[in-house]
Amino acid sequence: MPHVPDLHLYSTEGGQHLLVVNGSRLFDVDAEVSGALDRARLAKDAETVRRLLASLGVSEAPFVDDRPVEAPPVRALSLAVAQKCNLGCTYCYAQQGDFGGPARNMPLETALEAVDLLLRDAGRGERVNLSFLGGEPLFNRSVIRAATERAAEGARAKGVSLTLSLTTNGTLLTPEDADFLEAHGFAVTVSLDGPREVHDRLRAFKGGQGSFDKVMVNVKPLLERQREMQVSARVTVTPRNLELRQTLDTFVDLGFHSVGFSPMLASPTGRDELGHDALERMLEQMVDCGREFERRLVAGRRYPFSNMVNAMRELHKGTHRPYPCGAGAGYLGVSASGELAACHRFVGDEEGALGDLTTGVDRERQARWLTERHVHRQEPCRSCWARYLCSGGCHHEVIQRGRPACDYIRGWLHYCLEAYSRLSRARPDYFGLPAANG
Repeated sequence: MPHVPDLHLYSTEGGQHLLVVNGSRLFDVDAEVSGALDRARLAKDAETVRRLLASLGVSEAPFVDDRPVEAPPVRALSLAVAQKCNLGCTYCYAQQGDFGGPARNMPLETALEAVDLLLRDAGRGERVNLSFLGGEPLFNRSVIRAATERAAEGARAKGVSLTLSLTTNGTLLTPEDADFLEAHGFAVTVSLDGPREVHDRLRAFKGGQGSFDKVMVNVKPLLERQREMQVSARVTVTPRNLELRQTLDTFVDLGFHSVGFSPMLASPTGRDELGHDALERMLEQMVDCGREFERRLVAGRRYPFSNMVNAMRELHKGTHRPYPCGAGAGYLGVSASGELAACHRFVGDEEGALGDLTTGVDRERQARWLTERHVHRQEPCRSCWARYLCSGGCHHEVIQRGRPACDYIRGWLHYCLEAYSRLSRARPDYFGLPAANG
């Protein structure tokens, strides 16, 4: 479908709507304005589009310029505390947990150095995040606990707000872990790919037996204890587990704080990657889940579909950004041996190497990374209406596979825009807006 870089038009039962790409601003428009803009869009007449936007009074100086972020302070670290795993997931970016090298644990000294780097320049009132990943991080439980205590103590002393997170396959969780994670208010993400039969096809132990029953037994104490802690399920979507609504409802009913889906776009072997047809099917399923979110929200009921919750939040904020995340900027990954990477997915990958704990962030490499990864340097992003919402997509996936998911992303964002316009009328209080009649 023809599109121009400055706007996106959509309609709902409530009328015609306009996304002005610069600043991610949303407006209701009448049929005459919508028709004029649509004709210019179909003709790919960017100059007429800009003239019409100016006549509507919505032209502004660019909210996002071409300048890359410069020497950002480190405010989030993910520690690959265990580069080993007991599962044999064929699609794993970490190559079944060891990142293509020998299995190893992060030494305590390395983890403490990372904590010190995170807190070193953080000032009172600032927020930092410390994450533990693998492989399976709970193979190195003692280092997780010691690093957490060091970070909590240091943050308290400096008046810094600390958030903590753990991503786990759930097979090694214990009731004692539940107590510790609750005491420190962790955001815990459990990797689950569907109900038992579906999950076990994709996330079996290396010996071949399924892991679902083990995970469910282990995660139950966390679900029961979560107050300060939040326990979420993250589903990696492949061509073999596209029944998203069934998966979402299963995990919501089990008591997870939120459930989210992430498409498998780049795996080390190419196995289980989503192609065009599978991405179309995923989009249909995502929209089905989104419509259930709309129904329940209008009825005053919670439905913790995190992709939808996050999209509504970002659209309401008017998010417009040149990068999809903080990777290579304020967020870095740390390998078991202390190398710094653009994020957890680039651990062990020279493409995203950005220094080490001993010598610090390699500012020259970081500057080159931030220049090259800016959305204005990406094609075809520069001419896409979704560029400041998508921001070019996951760096790792784009570098490894390119952009097979652009139509999927635009389709999902188009639906989310429609849903936002409907919900801002039906449930303005959800967004902190005044009621339509007052």
